[in-house]
This record gives sequence, C-alpha cells and structure tokens, in this order.
Amino acid sequence: MNNLKLGVDVVGAHNLLPKDGQGSSSAFVELYFDGQRFRTTIKEKDLNPVWNESFYFNISDPLNLHYLTLEAYVYNNVKATYSRSFLGKISLTGNSFVPYSDAVVLHYPLEKRGIFSRVRGELGLKVYVTDDPSIRSSTPVPNAESLASADPSAAHGHTEGFPNPVMNASQNERAGTRHSFHHLPHPSHDEQHQHRASSAPDEHYVPKYEADQMKQEQPQPAKLVRMHSAASSQPVDFALKETSPYLGGGRVVGGRVIHGDKTASTYDLVERMYFLYVRVVKARELPAMDVTGSLDPYVEVRIGNYRGITKHFEKQQNPTWNQVFAFSKDRMQASVLEVVIKDKDLIKDDFVGLVRFDINEVPMRVPPDSPLAPEWYRLEDKKGEKIKSELMLAVWIGTQADEAFSDAWHSDAATPVDSTPAASTLIRSKVYHAPRLWYVRVNVIEAQDLFAAEKNRFPESYVKVQLGNQVLKTKTLQARNLNPLWNEDLLFVASEPFEDHLIISVEDRVGPGRDEIIGRVILPLNAVDRRADDRMIHSRWFNLEKPVAVDIDQLKRDKFSSRLHLRVCLDGGYHVLDESTHYSSDLRPTAKQLWRPSIGVLELGILNASGLHPMKTRNEKGTSDTYCVAKYGHKWVRTRTLVDNLSPKYNEQYTWEVFDPATVLTVGVFDNSQLGDKDSHGNKDLKIGKVRVRISTLEAGRIYTHFYPLLVLHPTGVKKMGELHLAIRFSCTSFVNMMFVYSKPLLPKMHYVRPFNIMQLDMLRHQAVNIVAARLGRAEPPLRKEVVEYMSDVDSHLWSMRRSKANFFRLMTVFSGVFAVGKWFTDICMWKNPITTVLVHVLFLMLVCFPELILPTVFLYMFLIGIWNFRYRPRYPPHMNTKISQAELVHPDELDEEFDTFPTSKNPELVRMRYDRLRSVAGRIQTVVGDVATQGERFQALLSWRDPRASALFVTFCLIAALVMYVTPFQVVAALAGFFMMRHPRFRNRLPSAPINFFRRLPSRTDSML
Repeated sequence: MNNLKLGVDVVGAHNLLPKDGQGSSSAFVELYFDGQRFRTTIKEKDLNPVWNESFYFNISDPLNLHYLTLEAYVYNNVKATYSRSFLGKISLTGNSFVPYSDAVVLHYPLEKRGIFSRVRGELGLKVYVTDDPSIRSSTPVPNAESLASADPSAAHGHTEGFPNPVMNASQNERAGTRHSFHHLPHPSHDEQHQHRASSAPDEHYVPKYEADQMKQEQPQPAKLVRMHSAASSQPVDFALKETSPYLGGGRVVGGRVIHGDKTASTYDLVERMYFLYVRVVKARELPAMDVTGSLDPYVEVRIGNYRGITKHFEKQQNPTWNQVFAFSKDRMQASVLEVVIKDKDLIKDDFVGLVRFDINEVPMRVPPDSPLAPEWYRLEDKKGEKIKSELMLAVWIGTQADEAFSDAWHSDAATPVDSTPAASTLIRSKVYHAPRLWYVRVNVIEAQDLFAAEKNRFPESYVKVQLGNQVLKTKTLQARNLNPLWNEDLLFVASEPFEDHLIISVEDRVGPGRDEIIGRVILPLNAVDRRADDRMIHSRWFNLEKPVAVDIDQLKRDKFSSRLHLRVCLDGGYHVLDESTHYSSDLRPTAKQLWRPSIGVLELGILNASGLHPMKTRNEKGTSDTYCVAKYGHKWVRTRTLVDNLSPKYNEQYTWEVFDPATVLTVGVFDNSQLGDKDSHGNKDLKIGKVRVRISTLEAGRIYTHFYPLLVLHPTGVKKMGELHLAIRFSCTSFVNMMFVYSKPLLPKMHYVRPFNIMQLDMLRHQAVNIVAARLGRAEPPLRKEVVEYMSDVDSHLWSMRRSKANFFRLMTVFSGVFAVGKWFTDICMWKNPITTVLVHVLFLMLVCFPELILPTVFLYMFLIGIWNFRYRPRYPPHMNTKISQAELVHPDELDEEFDTFPTSKNPELVRMRYDRLRSVAGRIQTVVGDVATQGERFQALLSWRDPRASALFVTFCLIAALVMYVTPFQVVAALAGFFMMRHPRFRNRLPSAPINFFRRLPSRTDSML
C-alpha cells in the first residue's frame, strides 16, 4: 500500500494587495496538486494573514512525482457577490519536494496570473514528502465556487505525528527578490547512468536520466586535424590539439558528428569497446577433495594468457561467489573460454571440474536489454566426462555501457603484482557523491552565575566550541562579575548525516597555559534548528554540566546553577565553499529548496591518454598504473586503473547536470600507488596532471575532442607528463533559464546579506576540504586525500613568487588597452599623423556640438568591435598556458620556495635569504602604495587649508570658473579645452604645465609618518 503523501503547511502571507476597496483584503489560499484541491480558512480584513494550517495530498504514483506541480492561489473573498478576486499564485515543481526532516518555511514571492495582473506580497509555505502511515489525507474542497459554505474544519490542524509550526519572528521577514525555489533529485540518482554510485537514492525520487547503450561504430584511431599554438604563444608541444576521432555515433569533424549510426544511443562520446563478460554465480554439490571430506573451492576463469580468480571459501560444497569478470576482446588471443573450479590447498590446488565455451557462440547483449539470466552447467572432469556437480554461469559479449562494467574484474586492469580480491577493488571505476555540507553558526551570547575554583577572584572566562576536529574559542573576558558577555559568532562546517556533537565548554584561565573547565554543554547537531534565509533563530539557555569524569547519564541528571546563553543554527542559505573560488564547480546553496532548475547537461568522454611518463619501475622497466578522476559539483567519478600501460584507453563516459555556466569541470590523471609493494613516496597516489574546462566557454551542442597536455610544475621546472584525450559536450535544456542565470548573483543570497570575511572563508574552506576528503576516503575504492586536495586546489592561496609575477603581468595585460589608448591620444596631441589628428578634431567638435551622440557612438563602436571579433572567436576551450603562468623562465630557487611546506622545512640560512628577498619586494609595493596615497591626500589638501595659500588660490579659481561656466555655453568650454589639449607641439612647452606644478606642491601626510 502506498502511504506517500505531500504535506503543505500554509504558514502565512505578507504585504498582500488590498482588493476590498477599503484598503484591506479577506484572503484565503487554494492548493491544487494531483487532481486534489484544498482550501484554507478566510482571514477577514488582514493584509498579513497567518493561517498555520496543514494539508496532506495523496500521491497516486510516486514514480511520477517529478512531473507533478503544486499550485497555490491566493484569493480575496468578496462577500457581497459570493465571488473572489485574484491576489497572486506560486507554482512549485515536483523536483523541489524534500523529506520532512529537510523542510523549512520559505516565503515565496507571489506571481502574476497574466500579463495584466497586479500582485504583490509573499506566501510562506513548508512543503515536504512523508510516508508516515498515521497521517491521513485532508478533506477535499466539495465545490470550487461555494465560498460561503466553506467549512473551516476542512483545513484540519496538524496530526500527532508532526508538531504545529509557529510563525513568530519569521512571519514578517521578506524572502528577497527571488522568484521561485526549486531543487533537483538527489545526486545519487545519477546511479542509473553507466557507472553507479555506492549509495542508494531517496525512495521518494526517480532518476532523471537513464543509461543508454553505446554507439555501434567500430573504434578507429583519432586523427589530428589542427593544432593551436599561435594564440597562446607557448611551445607547440604544450598546445591544445583538436582531433577528429571515430566515436560511438560516428566521426567527429568540427564539433559535429557525421556518418552517425541511426541505432546509436546518447552515449556517443567514447569509442565502443567490446568485453567478454563472465558472471560466476554459485556452485552446488561439489565433491569432497580432502581426506577430511571438506572442500575449499574457488573459480579460475581463463582465456589465453589472461585469468581471473574468485575468492575461496573454506569447507563449503555449495559456495556462492556472484562475481563478474570482463576480458577485453581486443586482447583475446584464444577462441575458447575455460571456467575451472579448484580446491585451495597448501602445496598444490586440486582440480575439481571445468566448463568450456566457444567464444564464437557467446551471445551479444546490448543495453537496455535485461541482464542475461545465468544457467546451470554440468562440470567436466579431466577426462572430459560429465560429473554430478554444477556451476551457475552467465556469459555474454557486451560493451562498457553494460551495468556489470563498473563492478567487474577487468583483464586490461589486472595487476601481475597483486591479484587478490582486495586489490581488484582498488582498480574499479566508481561514481562518488560528496556529502552535503552545512555551515554551523554558534552565537555565544553570555553566561550566568559562573564561579571560579578560587573563591577570592572573578573567573577569566572564555568559551571553547568543538565539532569533530574543529575547535574555536571566543575572546577571554576579565569581567568584574560572574555574568560575562561575549556575543561572538563561531562558524563550523558539518556534513550529513550529522554524527558529531557540538561540545561547548566554558573555561577559566587560571594562569599562563593552565585552564580549568567550569562547565560544558553537549548538543547533538540533529537537534539544531535549520534555516535557509536570515530569519532570527530563537536563543536558548543551557545548563552547564559539571566537569567531572562520570558517565553522560549522570551528567544529565546532576545539574548546577551556571547557565550559558546560545543561539545555534545550521545555515542552509550559503554555498559551502570546498574548492578554490576561481575553479568552483558548484554554486548552489545547501538547502535544496533554494536550488534553481538545471540549465543543461554536461557529458564527458574520457577516451585515452598517450605519451605518459613512467611513474614507477617494475621488472626493471618504467611503467604506470593510471586512472582518471573527474569532478563537477557533488559528483566525483573515477575510471578503472589500467595497469602497466603508458598509453591507456579508458573509453568511459559520464554525465552531470549543469546549474550555472560559470562553473569548471576538472579532470585529473593519477598513478595508483596502492598496488604491490609500498614505494618511497609513502604509498601516495602520484599526480600526473589535470585539465580544467569552464562550462561558459563551451558552445551548446558542439562536441569538443582534443588532446589536452598534462602540464605539471616540478621543482625542476614545468614538465609535460603526457596528453589526455577528452570528448566534451554541453547540451542546453533551457535556453531561457541559461540566459536568466546571467542576471542572477553568482553566490546565494546569504553570501551578500551576511557575508563572511576572508579569514573565515579560508578557514571554512580548509575544514570543508578535510571533511570531503575524509568521506571519500572511506569509500571503496577510496579516493585518497592527496587526490581530493589536488583536484580542489587547496594550495592555491599560498605565497608564490611565480604566481605573484603572473598576476602582475595579467594586471598589466588588462590595462594594456588603456595604455594603448593613452599612447594613441599622445600621438594625436603631438601631431605625429596630421591627417588623423585633423579627423579627430572634427569628430571631437561634432560630439561637443551634439553631446547626445556620445553614448550611442560608444556603444555602436563596441558593437562593431564585438561583431568583428566574432570571426576570430576561440574554437576550443582554454587550457593551461605556461607563458601566462610564468612557468617557462622561473628561477629554480623560486620553484623550491613554492614547493616548500607550510610551515617551512628549509634551513635557517635559506629562509633568511628568502625573507630578505620578500622584504625587498614588499618594500617596492609599499612605495607604490605610499605614492598612490600621496596623490589622494593632495586632492584632499585642495580644500583642507593645510596650505593656506594653495587653498586660497584654488578657491579663487573655483569662483572664477563658476562665473565663466555660468555665462559661457558648455559646448564652447568643452571645445576650447579639447583643442587646447590637442594643440600643436609648436605651442607646447617641455616643462610641466602650471596645474601640474600647482598639484605637486600641495602637502600630503608623508611628513607625519614616523
């Protein structure tokens, strides 16, 4: 039986439009969902009505929930005519519904019904999905128009399962200028793609995209069609190379697919690879092989020189393995598949039985066909005779689109150094979902009735708050009473599910380095209020528990009089920054109710890598065990590890939903160091390189196939570690939404309403990266901490002389246009080209006489420049540039400093030399800042009378200029000023002009500096 219901708490409305002719309205709300209609009571003569009424809709088909819409109409009841007038409406799509535990009250701006509608105000709703069987659906409205007989009891109150929400301080708070609040399905629904995540989706949601089969085209080698190096002004070897490969849908030429296969599916960004899949399910009635009558069976699947082994069971004659093996068809050198059952023994494993298959007779399976049903096969002994024992198998030929691909043991990823099942889990492809992060705000207000251990002194108290590994303290107060007041905000990062507790302790600084705990409070995060806006959270008083070593129950029973005043909340209106701001892949707030609809789909095909540098030595030969990691939003993906291969072919495709074009996709290549013996690198996965692609630089619908150079900065300089072949396509699902996003703020509203300072952002970002790394490190296979940190650019904020130079030259490039215009104007003034100068004089005179043409001329000029530059627009995404990064001619000592740890691990003499160098650089910056301040202070000195004679001259000049400007037309003054500035060099003097001389003589505050 389906108990799923949609709950809607109609809290209240604010600032409604008066419609009764007397400056007020008698408002009520009608709710429509899935063919059901409910109505609230009527609030007479109230522009800010409060209902606090709850309604529960039956959800007839949970699988169709995403396509349903909840509509809320606000009407004014007209008693005289038994009619109603429209006050506004809101519409919420089904993908914005969240479970009850995540729901909060949100104030939605009322929308118009038509072009000529006039509405204003907001409606406060709390919308959630629940499957509580104790909740019954509400009584439907009997008649759509019978307002006079509307029964207030139709809008029943809350049931016992849910508390009645109270709207006090938040009922009059505005929700800003946002139009609607939406969210999409939980990220775990991407499990239905080609590669599945380890976590299960919420039961109330259905997947938005489903896996498709790969294209039917045979894979062919990529062809290099063009190289781009002139624009980037860097070595050709470091440039981006556009390719024209044969992918699943056909050959890609100029970003479009030609000669496509009509039967191909949407997974067309990779070359189709065929695998022989063998699913070993279980065996039955295996014979006893040992003297004791027991059997330790395992299965060996072999074809040619490749073999895969299942785990073995001790003393089990009916084992169940349910394990899948995948053999690359390109590497198969035999036509017979053998599945052998053996008995594990100390000296030599005994033969039990086998099953043979002719590969030419194996069926082909193409998703979305259902999985092939396994069958029982009789085993053969060494003589080829059938025995009683049977083995359940399923054998088929499929592609990387098969559901079994991600969990299968792969022959092209099999390692010769470690063939254990534990090692096979380290080389599989997986999809990960980063945890949803929240900011925890702890406002420490005050304490009451504190006491010190020593009776003759007041406590020097402070509050220490701990959440997991995060510890923050307030300032220490030397109060002259027992009721200290702090009123400080402490910020933390927490992840779902909330397993940690807030431990808040009040401590007394008895002496230097010696603190005593006065009392503490243990607060579970599950009990903390959540908010999605800046509404005020009610503060609470907490009794401090005695700091004695007893069990928790005893602490809760035994309280004393000291209390602590706190305001604690989970802020869901922020986006928790867990990566570098410049390379953010997600800008959505934590609260799902604030998510906007997606604007498109990003598809990534990781094809292959070539020319990789060996990262390790195995059997006296350089090799690498590489895998790729792609990150966008909450979804991380990892390809399978290809062992002993310097030109690996991955051919795996992944999909993300895009919510903002100003985001970046990051793809990194790593060497797997977890296989075999530990090396000198401490068993850390080594970085080979990464690629960044900004979504806003991609044309919609175009397929970008390029070889991206993997450039890595080493202590010896920049190195190319190889090339990564990617196919990228951004498909826009809503052009209007995408254009509308460009007018919205980059970050959620709370970042502007209650912003954080730079120090807080850096600290919170560091904590967020640690939480994400710890969570992904617990997955199987784990994404190691060094991988997460490298993909998140955790060290981008640290000092680097090379980065400082690069940023300075970037700044000079930005102002190069201004400098070019200044040089051009100087040439005009110096009459280097008389014809051009005369034309500029004529144009200037026209603009002075007709000033209304100035702005149209400027905008028309920019329009023409934009149209002209359209012919030379970039045809490929931007990539790493060694010249812009100042990585080509960087000094070795500067690189050594950049790779130094923080804090430093170098010897004192080297640190002193670098410190002196940094002081010299800072001295020059200090001089420039001082010169800028001097010029500003001279402007202030014009009217400050610090120099009485100069101020008198300037005031007299202002009076004369006012009189002249009053009697002289502005066009005449502007024309004379322009002609004077552009006068011929014959009328110029090499010495500075009088106004400049006057300005330079003005005083500044440099004489007041110590």
